Amino acid sequence: MAELEIFVSQEQGRAPITVFHLKGRMNLGTAEQLQARAQETVQAGARYLLLDLTGVQSLTSAGLRAIHQIYQLLRDASTAEGDEAAQKAQADALKSQVDALKSIERGILEREERRRKINR
Repeated sequence: MAELEIFVSQEQGRAPITVFHLKGRMNLGTAEQLQARAQETVQAGARYLLLDLTGVQSLTSAGLRAIHQIYQLLRDASTAEGDEAAQKAQADALKSQVDALKSIERGILEREERRRKINR
């Protein structure tokens, strides 16, 4: 039997939350297992991860380090999504500005055309 068992469930709040129910020891020998499972979960699209530590019998500094690395993984995933959203918003704003300038240009050209017709 592994020193750390990870049972996964999903909870629905304002956003879906993936819950890791941990049972056993979190130490140097199991930290990589936890990190790998978290990595897989984040790559599959999870953005909210809750670690249920009620079944953890012992937690060493390696276990704490794994928790911190999972936090960084989630933060980086969230930041990357935020960057993509910000870039899309900037692109949309730029497109709107270009469309507005084209509309102004059309208006100026139409006005000049009318003036030429009047002055003939």
